[in-house]
Amino acid sequence: MTHDDAPVGCLLSRREAMALLGVTGVLWLTGGLHLRRALADVRGLSCVVRPEQTEGPYFVDERLHRSDIRSDPADGLVRPGTQLALTLAVSRINTGGCQPLPGAQVDIWHCDAMGLYSDVRDPGFNTIGRKFFRGYQITDERGEVRFVTIYPGWYEGRTVHIHFKIRTAPAAPRAFEFTSQMYFDDGLTDRVHADPPYAARGMRTARNQHDRIFRRGGDQLMLTPAAAADGYQATFAVGLQLP
Repeated sequence: MTHDDAPVGCLLSRREAMALLGVTGVLWLTGGLHLRRALADVRGLSCVVRPEQTEGPYFVDERLHRSDIRSDPADGLVRPGTQLALTLAVSRINTGGCQPLPGAQVDIWHCDAMGLYSDVRDPGFNTIGRKFFRGYQITDERGEVRFVTIYPGWYEGRTVHIHFKIRTAPAAPRAFEFTSQMYFDDGLTDRVHADPPYAARGMRTARNQHDRIFRRGGDQLMLTPAAAADGYQATFAVGLQLP
């Protein structure tokens, strides 16, 4: 079961993005709901609004500092699936431009090839004590973190996705926090899921446009994986307007 996400932004032209970069402060919605605008620097040419989306019911703050999140620390076994090397590039929006944001904690989490999350109890499964496909990294001087994971599977009611959370000071009582999700092209997912171990799960029941969370800005949160010798690799850029 999932929860509705916050309202989302829209794509900006270069002129609109440059105008927004000159505006300071944080945007607020009527009624007190907070809308954080996250912008991604795309090869220095333009910025794109990245909408914040729901954390969902399966976030667990494991504080598991690692790059390769495929294994369960309890037994060291690697969960099967098509490898995905994922880089997140985090920038801070300053007046007039984007600069890399070092020292931020980036968590990612997602289901395994069979649609199961670790360390949660659900009506359909109980994985308490397991910690596969969870972990965090700290952004380096280039604002980047790198993870080795797999292409996620699917579960009822949701399209294929990866959750991520960025915190500038996770131990502080008022740390800045941005949470959203990353998505995949349906055609690529069909090709990946046609192979083992995904094929054993059967045909998925929801594609991108069937997913109510995806429909609220998911087209602005797409990964574009490229084929690699051992699977796929992808980079996702996101800029944050910090208070």
